[in-house]
Amino acid sequence: MNDFTKNMAQALFNQDKINDLLRKELQQAVNDLLEAELTAFLGYNSYARCKRRLEYRQFGVTTREIADLIEKMYGSHYSPAQVSNISKQMIPKVEAYHKRKLSDKFFCVYLDATYVPLRRETFEREAVYIAIGIKPNGHKEVIDYCIAPNENIEVWTELLQSMKSHGLEQVELFLSDGVVGMKQALVEAYPKAHFQRCLVHVMRNICAKVRVDDREAVMNDFYAKWGKLYSHVVRNLKAIEADMLVFYNYPKQIRPSIYSTNMVESFNNIVKRKAKPKAEFPTEQSLDIFIGIQALSYNDRYFNRIHKGFGQVQDTLESYFD
Repeated sequence: MNDFTKNMAQALFNQDKINDLLRKELQQAVNDLLEAELTAFLGYNSYARCKRRLEYRQFGVTTREIADLIEKMYGSHYSPAQVSNISKQMIPKVEAYHKRKLSDKFFCVYLDATYVPLRRETFEREAVYIAIGIKPNGHKEVIDYCIAPNENIEVWTELLQSMKSHGLEQVELFLSDGVVGMKQALVEAYPKAHFQRCLVHVMRNICAKVRVDDREAVMNDFYAKWGKLYSHVVRNLKAIEADMLVFYNYPKQIRPSIYSTNMVESFNNIVKRKAKPKAEFPTEQSLDIFIGIQALSYNDRYFNRIHKGFGQVQDTLESYFD
């Protein structure tokens, strides 16, 4: 016999007690539903998992909006002040993330930017610069990120220098798309590193510059058959040819992971999907905290997991470093 059954049996002899008992049980049931809804809305259990799992979505959604949503569904339970207190708990965690000491070496680092709606005085889509790395032992993490109105090499340079100042001394391979000036910025920050241009981006660029009917054939035999028809595309490709096949210099077990920036783009997709319910972020800090929590959650999820193929060649990858 559970507690509710015992209490009901005892209350049968008193109508007031029955009403009071049912009211309390109903209140508890509603609170349980509310807590479950809040967990689903924020992305984590606000009590039991607050310190560990950080799938937290409040930032970019005002405390009033969350409180109003809860009130509409279940009646008033969490006030804006209570929601705000939950929010404030995350600020020092994200600040500590940005300031933490990094591992001294990563085998490869993926660089890419994605755009997320942000309001300053007006509403604009702003660039979130993201760096994700895989260590020689196969462990991967979001190294760092920053926010700026547009993507440009100056901000990338600042992010690279910040990574270096926080302890990342050696990188064997960087992967990025065709941001102008990226290769030179990498040489200045990490002169011993190699650069792989994202082949997926290259293929997309080719497809955008040739006729639809020619695309499949162009992908199979471009230089020999199509060079005259698309001479400007051939010139551009030859200029970056040395950067497209660098991944062949490394063990075949990891090549599927190092010919494109798909690794970081998959994280970008997570960010966009979770940001989608909110039309825009009200402040830069709200966006910073939102991205930070996604990064912390990603790092927590993949902590001590070995990325596919890297475990088989760990000793080989370690040998690339001093």
